[in-house]
Amino acid sequence: MYEIWLALNIVYEIALGFWPALLILLLAWLALLAVNRRGLGAVPLSRLLLVAAGVAVLVGIALPVLTLSSFRNFGYWVDWANWFAVAAGAGGFAAIWLWPVMARRYR
Repeated sequence: MYEIWLALNIVYEIALGFWPALLILLLAWLALLAVNRRGLGAVPLSRLLLVAAGVAVLVGIALPVLTLSSFRNFGYWVDWANWFAVAAGAGGFAAIWLWPVMARRYR
C-alpha cells in the first residue's frame, strides 16, 4: 500500500510543477468541445476506442525505451501497474483530444 501512496504523491508533485500547462490544455480542450458541441455524439465509439487502444499500445511499447529501461527491470508488481497506468492514461488522453476532432469529421 505504501508503494501506491508514494506513486500517487509523486504524480501529484509532478503535476504541481506543470499546473499552468495543464490549465492551458484544459482550456484548449474546453474550447474544442464548445466549437464542436453539436456533433459530439456522432463519433463512432468503436473507432475512437480503436485509436485510443493503438496509442496505448504504442506508448506501452515505447515507454521502457523512453525511460532508458527495459521490461527485464520490471521486477515488482508496482512497476507493471505504473507501466499500465501510463500507457492507459496516454490512450485516454488521446481519446479525449481526438473525440472533438473526430466529431468534426462525422458531422
